[in-house]
Amino acid sequence: MEDDPVRVETLRLRSVLLIAINEELDFRGLKQKEAAALLHITQPRASALKQGKVNVFRLDTLVDITHRLGLRVSMEVTA
Repeated sequence: MEDDPVRVETLRLRSVLLIAINEELDFRGLKQKEAAALLHITQPRASALKQGKVNVFRLDTLVDITHRLGLRVSMEVTA
């Protein structure tokens, strides 16, 4: 497990987005090729999404993909 709290939090955020993306893709019943076209990514990247390969995607990329699905991303910052 990663010891750096910043990296841990970034991984957590990416995981949350990846789960939301996959739930929406499953709900829509999209095949990888269809998802790739909709999300403006390659089919291998769509495959990585479906396989849950969180380390393949940067946080900003997952936010972009989430928005392309019509989902809204919100964030809360606390001390």
